[in-house]
Amino acid sequence: MRHPKPDRAGPGQESVWDYPRPPRVEPSSEHVEILLGGQVVARSDVSWRVLETSHPPTYYLPRAAFAPGVLREAEGATWCEWKGQAAYFDLVVGSTVAARAAWTYPDPSAGFEVIADAVAVTPLLVEQCTVDGEAVTPQPGGFYGGWITSRVAGPFKGGPGTHGW
Repeated sequence: MRHPKPDRAGPGQESVWDYPRPPRVEPSSEHVEILLGGQVVARSDVSWRVLETSHPPTYYLPRAAFAPGVLREAEGATWCEWKGQAAYFDLVVGSTVAARAAWTYPDPSAGFEVIADAVAVTPLLVEQCTVDGEAVTPQPGGFYGGWITSRVAGPFKGGPGTHGW
């Protein structure tokens, strides 16, 4: 399958088509917040971005960034060819539950050790995620957990017809 023509990155943007495959992980000092049920459930100025060709960044926050009692272990696991086996969490605020909205790699593969036990959240399943105050658009398709902001240029994998990218 042919890859699409990358959008031109504007000033202050990075193209997801310049991200590597296999992906890399890098530290971030951007201010990240996650909202669910009208409450901030996670907040941090320390996170890690996983960057992979054609994907918007996925943010991993320290577990301590999450409010007490918000993370509830969920059933099931998945396998990532790069990061290893993921375990899942429901996010819970009162009667509001975002099922399997978060995941972690308790014992990640070589090169991803820095995100061991850090937690990622898919913006599609929560009320809102922000990066430095900017509301995030969820990566299309519901499978990937990328965070689209004005700082990244696509097109982005996830929507119809993009499986082979």
